[in-house]
Amino acid sequence: MNQEVSITKEQVQKEMKYFRRLFPIVRLLDGERLLRRNDGMEAEPVEIDAPEICHCYDLWKYSAPCKHCIALEAVRSRKEKCKLEIVGNDIYQVIARYLEMNGKPYVMELVHRLDEDALTDLEEKQYLIEQLTGYNEKLYRDVLTGVLNRRYYEEKIKNMRGPVGIAMMDLDNFKYYNDSYGHNVGDLALNSAVKVILSHIRKTDVLIRYGGDEFLLILPGIRKDAFDKKLNQIQKQLHQTTVEGYPGISLSVSIGGVTTVEETVGTALERADRLMYQAKKHRNQVVTESSTEGIRQEVGERLERDRSRELVLIVDDAEINREILFEMLKDRFDIIEASSGEECLELLHQYGTEISIVLLDFIMSGIDGLGVLNVMNKEHLIEDIPVIMISSEDSALHIRQAYEMGVSDYISRPFDTNVVRQRVYNTIKLYAKQRKLIDLVAGQMQEKEKNNQIMVNILSHIVECRNGESGQHVRNIGILTKLLLKKLMQKTDRYQMTWGDLNRIALASALHDIGKIGIEEAILNKPGKLMQEEYEKMKKHTVIGWSMLQNLKQYQEEPLVRIAEQICRWHHERYDGKGYPDGLKGDEIPISAQVVSLADVYDALTNERVYKKAIPHEKAIEMIVTGECGQFNPMLIECLLEIKEDIPIQLMNAEYRNSWTPLDVWGGGNALMTSLKTEG
Repeated sequence: MNQEVSITKEQVQKEMKYFRRLFPIVRLLDGERLLRRNDGMEAEPVEIDAPEICHCYDLWKYSAPCKHCIALEAVRSRKEKCKLEIVGNDIYQVIARYLEMNGKPYVMELVHRLDEDALTDLEEKQYLIEQLTGYNEKLYRDVLTGVLNRRYYEEKIKNMRGPVGIAMMDLDNFKYYNDSYGHNVGDLALNSAVKVILSHIRKTDVLIRYGGDEFLLILPGIRKDAFDKKLNQIQKQLHQTTVEGYPGISLSVSIGGVTTVEETVGTALERADRLMYQAKKHRNQVVTESSTEGIRQEVGERLERDRSRELVLIVDDAEINREILFEMLKDRFDIIEASSGEECLELLHQYGTEISIVLLDFIMSGIDGLGVLNVMNKEHLIEDIPVIMISSEDSALHIRQAYEMGVSDYISRPFDTNVVRQRVYNTIKLYAKQRKLIDLVAGQMQEKEKNNQIMVNILSHIVECRNGESGQHVRNIGILTKLLLKKLMQKTDRYQMTWGDLNRIALASALHDIGKIGIEEAILNKPGKLMQEEYEKMKKHTVIGWSMLQNLKQYQEEPLVRIAEQICRWHHERYDGKGYPDGLKGDEIPISAQVVSLADVYDALTNERVYKKAIPHEKAIEMIVTGECGQFNPMLIECLLEIKEDIPIQLMNAEYRNSWTPLDVWGGGNALMTSLKTEG
């Protein structure tokens, strides 16, 4: 329904009179009073020819105003909004029309109950109720951590105003967890961090997973001093926390925080984000606006030094030893000093990778050299900052211990000035070259993976278009394959897969039907059931695809190609041996083909084809589990049942990300609110 935003009182009265012919409840709400709801006042209907004076929450038999008021959303967005509200076994449609009268905002609400004709039958009505109930909770929840997601922030929080503390949090070294231990450990790290954060905040505070390893914390009505204290408590507790099941992996977080009174949350978030990146320069720090003055001064002092000179950290509890090394190196390097292992760690956290090298004494009171190395290993600092061990101890045991802990070199006292200078210089340059080489190789591998992805997408898209389908089928297969493999790797090490294998299988899944290039279009796109002769020809697409890849002789050693060959030939094999083309049975079928086969069957069931209608998600799961679609690996069936609630959400999110017109959904509790996107 389109309407003019600006409207007279007479026009309002006329429209309300008209709408009462169609809607049992028609009322006008004061927009300004709606915006003051945080003061504890529910907006009353305006006395303009409106005999139905009621609170909507009285109508729904709720004890308090709706958490996500559709009228309030209409005022904020200045657009018309619509929702479905479930009350018992009844479903109501509510339309909130934004308008302005005499320059002031108002909302006209129209409410009516959906009758049985609109819902077809009682069974369909009950199904709709079941689907809508709790849907919004899933829509706004992060699947992995259970906290609110980015969509919730964009739609519910971003444009809010009021006294609030806003913190951006980023887990340090998160990429390293994923790359070194696998995404499963990365997931555990995220969940461990969430548990700590939730244990330190109030029920009124809001935690949102903003991005991969980034979290947004909203603390309404908090004082500045309490805000700073709270963030430091969280940072300290996280730093003392290890990843569940991996005691050797400790967490750290960089936090940027601001408080605001008048500006929107979105505007304040930009400032918090900048402070968070300032904190990340040193890792494991909290930077707020009240703490930045001292930091600005400190950073300014550091920036004043000559950037062409490397920064050396000398760590020794004997002042005379530090002075000797200082005199040896001061002409060529900038020097900072630590008189203990504890002070060394503080400086490492403060300066981060600005430190080019650490000269570390072996024997010290308190935390000794090995203790410092142990922390540097746990926090992965040793990967970025080289260490030369300095000691009068020259026993083979001590030297071996030092090298086992990751030191780059070992220098025994007494020192030769030229030798020390050159070995420090050589170590710094060696690390720089190694980092450059690592970045170069990583860039090449990334480019290779990108090119592989592009070519696979092109080839699969060609097949899909020829088969009369969109590219959504290929995307769905990849998503389902990855979900199943992740769950499988959590349950067993029977198949000895790495995370690299998982990603290659998911990518290669897009080529499962490439052999259909060799099948006649009349057969591919035939509506209805194939004749036996036609079906036999269709079955040949498995061998055709495999043969195409086999002919790529120069690429036979590529893992991606080998996996794609397996998937192409055997994704129609069945666990009981009744599949084709080779009648393989059980784990004779490569796990890559088993998983893609299951994903393919599910997607084929739940999507419309030229020869069939789409089947609902729950029915498709039931058909697969009961064996109506052939036999599958029992362990994969277990995985499917454990992820079945996530599947529709993940597929919907993928479709949402690939759409130019995002679905605008509002709501809370039992309500599904859908923006009608009409022009106001």
